[in-house]
Amino acid sequence: MSAARRHKKHHPEEHENHERWLVSGYDMMTLLFAVFVVLFAISSTNISKVKELKISLQEAFSGPVLTGGKAIQQTGDTSQSDQPAPSKPIAALTPAQALEDRMATQTDQGATPEDAAKAAAARATAAQKEEQDFQALKKRIDKLVKNAGLADKVSTTVARRGLKVRLLTDDLFFDSGSAVINPGAFMTLDQIGDILSKEGRHPIEVEGHTDNRPIATSQYPSNWQLSGARAGAVVQRLNSDGVSPKRMTLTGYSSEHAVESNKSPAGRAKNRRVEIILTRLHGATSSQGGDTP
Repeated sequence: MSAARRHKKHHPEEHENHERWLVSGYDMMTLLFAVFVVLFAISSTNISKVKELKISLQEAFSGPVLTGGKAIQQTGDTSQSDQPAPSKPIAALTPAQALEDRMATQTDQGATPEDAAKAAAARATAAQKEEQDFQALKKRIDKLVKNAGLADKVSTTVARRGLKVRLLTDDLFFDSGSAVINPGAFMTLDQIGDILSKEGRHPIEVEGHTDNRPIATSQYPSNWQLSGARAGAVVQRLNSDGVSPKRMTLTGYSSEHAVESNKSPAGRAKNRRVEIILTRLHGATSSQGGDTP
C-alpha cells in the first residue's frame, strides 16, 4: 500500500519560459546603440584640433626644434647633425617698411625684364619723392626752431634712415637725472608734434641717449632706464599732440651710441639727447642708434 502510494506521487512539470528571447534582444539593442555612439563620435572630429595636432607634430619633429632631427631622419641612429654656420641677425623692420619690402619683392618675382625694370623705376621715383618730402619737412621744422631761438638745442638732418630731429636735453627738455619734460619745452615739442601728426605716413622711432657718467638713483638705477624714460616721455607728448601711437616706437640706448667724445663737458652735453626719426619707406637702411648722415 505504501509502495503504491509512492508510485502515485505527482511531480509538477516545469513551465517553459517563452520570453527568454527578450533578454538577447535587449543585449542586441544595447550593442547596436554603442556602435552608433562610436560611429557618431568618429564622424564628429574637431577639424581645428586635428590641424593644431598636425602643426605641433611637424614642429616637434622638424630640425629647428630638435637639433639632431635632420641626422636622425637621414640615418636613424644617434649621429649628431652639423652645427649651423654663424650668420648676421636679420635686420629689424618697422611694420610699414616690412610691408613695402614684401610688396616690392612680390612685384619682381616672376616678372618679365620689362616689368622688373618698370618696378625698379617706380621704386626709384618713390624714393626720390620721399627725399623731397623729407627736405620739405626739414625746412618747416628748421623755421620754427629758428623762430624759437633754439637752433643750438634742436637740429634736423635727412640721414640714411630718414628725417632725424635731434633734441639736446640740457637746460631745455630735461633737468639732470630727470625724465620729466620741462614746461619751457612744451611749445617747441608740440609744434614738432603737430607737423609730424599732419605728415601721418612714416613710422616714427624715438631714441633716448645719455653720456657715460653713471647714475644710480632709486628711480633710475642706470642710464638705460633714464634714456628709455626720456624717450617714453617724448613719445607720450607727441601722442598728446595727435601723433598716432601705432606709428611710434621707443628705444633707450644709454651711452652706447655717442656722437661726440665723453671726455669733455661739451661732448657729453651733445651725447645727452633724444632723437625723433621718421624712417624711410623706400630705400631704408637698418642702421640704428646715433647713425651719421
